Amino acid sequence: MTTSRTTGRARAALCAAVATGVLAPVALAAAPASAATAQVSCTSGRAGLAAQLTKDITAALKGRRSTAAVALYDRTTRTTCTLRATTAYDSASVVKATVLATLLWDNAKHNRHLTQRETDLSTKMITKSDNDATTSLWKQLGVTKVNAFLKAAGMTHTVPGSGGYWGLTRITAQDEQRLLTLLTSKNSVLTDSARSYELGLMRKVVPSQRWGTPAGALTGTTVQVKNGWLQRATHGWRVHSIGAFTGNGHDYALTVLTQDNATMNDGVNAIQAVARAVHKDLNPRIMHPRVFTVPAAPQEAVPPVPEAPAGRMLTAKPR
Repeated sequence: MTTSRTTGRARAALCAAVATGVLAPVALAAAPASAATAQVSCTSGRAGLAAQLTKDITAALKGRRSTAAVALYDRTTRTTCTLRATTAYDSASVVKATVLATLLWDNAKHNRHLTQRETDLSTKMITKSDNDATTSLWKQLGVTKVNAFLKAAGMTHTVPGSGGYWGLTRITAQDEQRLLTLLTSKNSVLTDSARSYELGLMRKVVPSQRWGTPAGALTGTTVQVKNGWLQRATHGWRVHSIGAFTGNGHDYALTVLTQDNATMNDGVNAIQAVARAVHKDLNPRIMHPRVFTVPAAPQEAVPPVPEAPAGRMLTAKPR
């Protein structure tokens, strides 16, 4: 196994767990997002890949204002990468994937199917990032059920937003990868039908919201994505993207969380630079790849927060 910049037993334990497709909670103290010493750490079963990914992800983020957290796992090559994997960020709309997983988990516990209302709300929440639909499901579930799902899922660093502000849920790249792991592999937390349903909606996200981690993915890969952004007085714009990439010989997931962005564009550009580096390095033998086309003008709904309870849909204009 090749290793590049491995940083201690705790990070090695995280990488080993991801490589098997099962992330167990790892007790790591969250480092400050501004920590200048944070470095990309990769391991891989493919010779040279860890060093290449470490170099390229670092280069993709060099000189940017974004404070980024990155987590990658690829089951095919037994590859993992982490950067600030346990640093907490406000979730913005990325939490909607967790809301749906909680609903599906709770329904399975009570041996019941989604109602038509729940189906309609879930579809709007994931494919269009509808805030009102999310608020309805969040109120229906309640924080108690969300916390119960997080415990069952092993997402031990995620803290639901208080006061109904689901967009202020505190998330980590490690926990988002745990969710993607549960969605893309058989497990005792989410049923096969639940996993298929959620991934199906993530595949049907409207074109204007298929930005972020899909940038640079090879054409023919099945892309499942959920994104979000949010601006506040501290840490500027939070811009996030989680994606699972399957089919055609692929089986990997990528989470990129960012904050301290001066604009939405800064966050989108940082995420997509990381994503292009990852997709390229995981597919090195393809000389002239046809890649997934991300929207020229990404859109996303801004979750309601105390200073702006209504929320709104905004459009970015990245480079």
